Amino acid sequence: MAVQTLLSRFEAATRGPGSVTFVSGDAKVTCTWAELHRDARGVAAALQARGVAPGDHVALLGPTTRHLVTTMQAVWLCGATLVVLPLPMRMSSIDEFVAQTRARVRRADTALLVIDPDLAPFYASEAGDPPSVLLSELQLGNVDADPDAWLRPDEDPEALAVLQFTSGSTSEPKGVMLPHRAVCANLDAIFVAADVDVDTDVLVSWLPLYHDMGLIGMLLVPMTTGCGLVLGAPQDFLGSPIRWMEWISDHKGTATAGPNFSWVLATRALRRSQRTLDLSHLRVALNGAEPVDADTVEAFCEAGARHSFRPGGVFPAFGMAEVSIAGCFPPPMRGLVTDPVDRRVLEAEGYAAPADPGAEGTRLFAKLGRPVPGLEIRITDPSDGHVRGEREVGELEIRGTSVTPGYYRDPEATARSFRDGWLRTGDLAYVVDGELVVCGRIKDVIIIGGRNVFPEDIEKAVATIDGVRAGNVMAFGVEGRKGKEQIVVVAETKLTGAALAALRSEIHAAVQRAAGAPPHDVVLASPGTLPKTSSGKLQRSLCKHRYTGGALDLVASA
Repeated sequence: MAVQTLLSRFEAATRGPGSVTFVSGDAKVTCTWAELHRDARGVAAALQARGVAPGDHVALLGPTTRHLVTTMQAVWLCGATLVVLPLPMRMSSIDEFVAQTRARVRRADTALLVIDPDLAPFYASEAGDPPSVLLSELQLGNVDADPDAWLRPDEDPEALAVLQFTSGSTSEPKGVMLPHRAVCANLDAIFVAADVDVDTDVLVSWLPLYHDMGLIGMLLVPMTTGCGLVLGAPQDFLGSPIRWMEWISDHKGTATAGPNFSWVLATRALRRSQRTLDLSHLRVALNGAEPVDADTVEAFCEAGARHSFRPGGVFPAFGMAEVSIAGCFPPPMRGLVTDPVDRRVLEAEGYAAPADPGAEGTRLFAKLGRPVPGLEIRITDPSDGHVRGEREVGELEIRGTSVTPGYYRDPEATARSFRDGWLRTGDLAYVVDGELVVCGRIKDVIIIGGRNVFPEDIEKAVATIDGVRAGNVMAFGVEGRKGKEQIVVVAETKLTGAALAALRSEIHAAVQRAAGAPPHDVVLASPGTLPKTSSGKLQRSLCKHRYTGGALDLVASA
């Protein structure tokens, strides 16, 4: 039987062949997994001296560094539950960040908060807050505890390994409970489905460690197997996207991951690069966490050709925190495979009718592969749970070994999210030839004249307009006259003055073409103000809430 706790897997990984390299700008530090584990034992001993015990919840808040990763493992070595807190997306939203951080800390029943010194001034302690310790006090050189003083806790597969909070929008964030057995089952599934080779694979990641794809998919896979890892910080990638590709080239990276918008940034960076990189080793270029756009993939392949990228390395996948990250994977090195469907039939009848890829009105959806080992999927009618057939659109439901048992101290949300033992994902999807295809989110669909209009289609059309900031467009429905839904589009722009009127006109025409109906309103917002999750995904429901409340930050002349 496979080991079902992380602790034993960390110990086994110390015998692995790989190492972990922490990169920041031009600086890099490399250590073996055995060295990191020894450091983590010292930090764990220090945490135990502070009273951290099995079952406690320990929250961490800080940027990606060797010290943060060491402390993360140390929390697990104490038998405690890890709660990694999101960093602020923008310093302009610092008040919102502090409020959300305090809400997560309290909802998690946190026993100890470990916080980076640079962030500590923003988090003034209040009555009811847990005790806190600076991350610098647990850094190598500041820890007096001997690694040999660490007391190995009893291992419990049912104990919570991770409490992963959803981003939340207008409601309180929910804490996804991930016990050791579920996380380990998903790690095993990733290992098999992605054909991981401990001796040759090198994972490269900039993804935030407070997001499940970065934490479980990109950090825990190498940390529990001993294969290679190159780890950077989100701000290093966002500040200079070419760094991501340079890390892959310099370290012969074989696997990496990012949401669709990050591949757009990488494509632009590759086109501008004066240096010819070597991306030939990359065999898993995972695109997930948000809808996979075929045009984005094609553009990346085109830009990567000069750098020896193999198109077969494109790896469109489906995952979510509630299944411990990996849900469906395609075969490695297959590349992007799309399913062309008739958009009108899809919107009007909820059926993915095959169509000519080049015909007008055809929409291309990425095939996301089959369930990873240990999971099953089905498509159901959202209202009554009736199982639907192939190509019939409905709600995606999942069950299996790595599915969460529910949400922390939220029995009502847990009950709503399960039906007959199946997790209700809230995603609209269909199955073709045994593979999953995701169309969108049920709550985001806009109903116009009896048709289900997907906001992604509108957003993609608007994002191509000059003057609109790509990746910063949101479309949603609002109730109009006689209860009928109407389309609202919100887009960020740097334009001002007379140029705004022309931009609004272009957006109006693009929405008409994409949705077959004109928008009720086109709102132009200031750069960097649209609400996004901690992982960078659009928050349509929160944007709608702000729109209806008149709380959007508009361009002055709009």
